[in-house]
Amino acid sequence: MTRILLACGALLIAACATPPRVAPEARVFLGVEVEAVRLSAAGYMLDVRYRVVDVEKARPLFDRKLRPLLLEEGTGAQFAVPNVPKLGQLRTTSARNVKANRSYSILFANPGRYVERGTKLSLVVGEARIDGLTVE
Repeated sequence: MTRILLACGALLIAACATPPRVAPEARVFLGVEVEAVRLSAAGYMLDVRYRVVDVEKARPLFDRKLRPLLLEEGTGAQFAVPNVPKLGQLRTTSARNVKANRSYSILFANPGRYVERGTKLSLVVGEARIDGLTVE
């Protein structure tokens, strides 16, 4: 009985840990793999974690002039990165220190906890777009 419970628990953990599928064009345009999109700060923030695969292609994500957005695929609602007076943008913006195979994050505002688990989102940075991200 204990073995069955352990096996079921391991399968459940493996299923929950599966990263969202990223379209191949995302790697071409942005040079990243999105690892997860999660609710954070009691649901008032969206935490996007991504791993840099190609440093040069990923530079737009670290450009202070480009403002990344999350779009809800159903309604087109837009969610931006907050710019806090004492902290600045809640994302990594130093392009000089970007390294391949390292994970980075961007925090997006989720006012009124509009986005919930299971919501489909798209990440837009400049001309590049990654569709089909699901909030965990």
